[in-house]
Amino acid sequence: MPNEQPVGYSALSCRSRVEILHLVQQHPASTVAALAEQTKLHPNTIREHLQRLIDGGYVVSDTEQRTVRGRPRTLFSAVDGEAATSSPIARRKVQAAAARGDLMRKVMPWTDTIDPALGQAALHQVDAIVDHLQEAGFDPVVDEATLSIDLGSCPHAPADLPHREALCSAHRGMMHGVLAEAGGPLMARIRDCAASHGCVVQLRIAS
Repeated sequence: MPNEQPVGYSALSCRSRVEILHLVQQHPASTVAALAEQTKLHPNTIREHLQRLIDGGYVVSDTEQRTVRGRPRTLFSAVDGEAATSSPIARRKVQAAAARGDLMRKVMPWTDTIDPALGQAALHQVDAIVDHLQEAGFDPVVDEATLSIDLGSCPHAPADLPHREALCSAHRGMMHGVLAEAGGPLMARIRDCAASHGCVVQLRIAS
């Protein structure tokens, strides 16, 4: 029986799907028709990609509130932790990551090196972002003392610059959403990014 990849990894391993995610991050409340026009993909293909992104906890859908007659459209937005764009799937993921992190710290307390002054919410944000990165196919190495995460080489990095920039933008948006869904004081930025060796995610307290 072939090995099954995690939902998140398969959701991000498709170039067209990453492009769609990037578009809904840039343009919340997008329609299938608008996404099809921008990507030149068939609407049915767009719907399939969107469903995979919804199943992965990266996109949510809503029904248009119309004030005139006509069938309301379905609108798609990227998950960013706000009330209107919060995903129950994403929430379950961060809760599961927090539970695993709490168990590991209980069983192996010497692994807990994050400044306790940051509080439990920050711990759970780190749990959530590391879990997300692993699900996305990375092999993150965490330095809890400096709150930095070395991603190593990107498993999705394409050769062409425009798509690589869209991919990095999509990943930044997803990390923002994961941290927001987890709740807590930390935010993320990507530094030292290079296609040859990957990137470093730096977590810091939001101003």
